[in-house]
Amino acid sequence: MVYQKKGQYVTGFSVGILYLDACWYPVIPGNVANLETYDFPVQLKVVSGCHTANLLSGDSTLLDSIIDAAKELEAEGARAISAACGFFGNFQDKVAEAVDIPVYLSSVIQIPWIRTGLKSSKKIGILTAYEAGLTEKLFESCGVTNTGNLIIRDLSQEEEFSAILENRGSFDNEKVRQEVVEAAISMVTEHPDIGAILLECSDMPPYAADIQRSVKLPVYDFITMIKWLHFSTSQRPYYGFF
Repeated sequence: MVYQKKGQYVTGFSVGILYLDACWYPVIPGNVANLETYDFPVQLKVVSGCHTANLLSGDSTLLDSIIDAAKELEAEGARAISAACGFFGNFQDKVAEAVDIPVYLSSVIQIPWIRTGLKSSKKIGILTAYEAGLTEKLFESCGVTNTGNLIIRDLSQEEEFSAILENRGSFDNEKVRQEVVEAAISMVTEHPDIGAILLECSDMPPYAADIQRSVKLPVYDFITMIKWLHFSTSQRPYYGFF
């Protein structure tokens, strides 16, 4: 006997992804909100009234809309929920309490796990779209209680990358790639004790391979987290000889 959850019509996906309302810039492959990024299906859900400025500032009035969207994803059959901006992390703890499925809204959540695998003397380098938004409140919401070994590099003032924050509608992808990679190289050169890099921004995974190739370090981002989340909720049996 096969049963269907009442109210669920779309099936066959495990991870639901919250995204911003009314953003305007190219969402290229590798971006969390580009479906070509995944080799498994995901379901996207817009958060009404969630714009770049109020999300980056951690505007508390967004909480109800974010929870409503998360509950909709849960009702539609999502087995876990993520998001398409690291600054959803401001609401991580409260959204996790509001639904009955796992919630991982920010790539920042990976920091304790990354730290566990490094020597105690090593630091974690973070490339972010907006350093001022990486507040203690956001870190605490994401389960990060020690920020002493984090090196943060801000790209919000870069000539081309800033098109994302400013919703300019276009950008030169090769220039953005160059800015992100050069920021990573500069950060590691200045801090040779960095043992791994975390990309806070959901727009940075398209450049993760270039960063990794340039600095020869592990690179974590939203996609490493979402893949982990997908496989943790969609295990398949193994077949073969033994």
